[in-house]
Amino acid sequence: MMCVSSYWLPAGFYHEVMAVLDLEHVMRALGAVPTGNAWPELQAVVIDSRRAVPGALFIALKGERADGHDYVGDAFGRGAVAALVSRVPDVECRVLDLREGGRRLGPPEPPVCLLVEDTLAALQELASYWRAGFSPRVIGVTGSVGKTTTKEMIAAVLSRRYRTLKSEGSYNNEIGLPLTLLRLGREHERVVLEMGMYDVGEISDLCRIARPHVGVVTMIAPVHLERAKTMERIISAKTELVEALPPAPDGLAVLNRDDPNVMGMADKTRAGVMTYGLSADADVYADEIESLGLNGVRFRLHYGGESRAVRIPMPGRHNVETALRGAAVGFAEGLTWDEIVEALEDGIPPIRLAVLEGPEGSTLIDDTYNASPDSTIAALNLLAELDGRKIAVLGDMLELGSYEEEGHRKVGARAAEVADVLITVGPRARIIAEEAIGNGLPADVVRSFDDADDAVTVLRDLIGPDDVILVKGSRAVRMDRIVVALKGAK
Repeated sequence: MMCVSSYWLPAGFYHEVMAVLDLEHVMRALGAVPTGNAWPELQAVVIDSRRAVPGALFIALKGERADGHDYVGDAFGRGAVAALVSRVPDVECRVLDLREGGRRLGPPEPPVCLLVEDTLAALQELASYWRAGFSPRVIGVTGSVGKTTTKEMIAAVLSRRYRTLKSEGSYNNEIGLPLTLLRLGREHERVVLEMGMYDVGEISDLCRIARPHVGVVTMIAPVHLERAKTMERIISAKTELVEALPPAPDGLAVLNRDDPNVMGMADKTRAGVMTYGLSADADVYADEIESLGLNGVRFRLHYGGESRAVRIPMPGRHNVETALRGAAVGFAEGLTWDEIVEALEDGIPPIRLAVLEGPEGSTLIDDTYNASPDSTIAALNLLAELDGRKIAVLGDMLELGSYEEEGHRKVGARAAEVADVLITVGPRARIIAEEAIGNGLPADVVRSFDDADDAVTVLRDLIGPDDVILVKGSRAVRMDRIVVALKGAK
């Protein structure tokens, strides 16, 4: 089966122009001319046949490990009324060929296979068509680090006043963003979308579908440098968001005042510009920052000549910038100080970082979702703020390209300042260990392993009751296995 998430259309999914999403609208979006009246309504749009329900539209996408065309029959067996396909599957269905635009077609008897040149392109065209029928303000979020937490914080702030749709999890690509927009209904007043990229042109394509009014940029770092090749291409790719915004006053770019690469985008947009940061030069800024360890951060928020004391429950000083982005969008969208501060102080559920009980009464910080030099240093900064013996368990950081050695050495230098014990996992992470020793961390408290399971064996014998253990690394290194093993240890 295709192991890809599905997105449900909410009950009462009405369109200002159309009515309810049905197969007729799918046909129109893909260039056909539907005739007649008996076109079935769609109860769900899914890309995983196991999520198909009666009345679903199944989109057969071809992935690296599975081809959705192999599961069209399974989707029909679960009640799907139609499937978008780029080749006719070996199942019983009525085939409507949409590869030539303008064909007049009457309603078929389900199940029906809608034959298109490219199912991913068809999904995107359908999402663009559906988005065009509504008029919410759309906020796009991009950057190298912090996109998902920023998206969640912005949505939490806007939800204080507006009915807000947001992309789920980190679904920020050419599949996830269109599926999010197919959840758009008449009730939604704001939409918050995360926009990721690997190379130039991808965010531009997402903006063509989503039509954002506000673009928020977190920071620019050499993440995905292996694919993008140069920092210039990464900057150019992220700039596509602010380039796509409408002119002021409808359009607004929310930019990181503390990142020169982001501030360079100010001249590339027709939209207005609002800045945020830790400097009083920013439009929205924070000072008097005080870490409360795992209980969060306290700071003073400034905007428009006013200020308020704020305490957010999210640990780590880097989350002050997350809060500033949420506040900036809140102010831009007309929320009051009270609405914004209340939303910030309520915070958001943990997304990446989780604090767990470890062996022997120790504290385990699980930050294993992924890793880059900047996010790993931010995690080490949090570790530095906590009491107890500090054990950093750090794995390889991938897709850094020409920045690979420098990025690992920067992490190693910071680890030497923070960690009492350093464990590394993977061949690249040995650079972290080498640099940490070179920066003064005693060699006898540094251990390097090629496999996460080997690290677990040593850690079990090492951990004591007052220890704080940070575990972080790229997903491919499977650092999560360390967390699972230690979380279950007694």
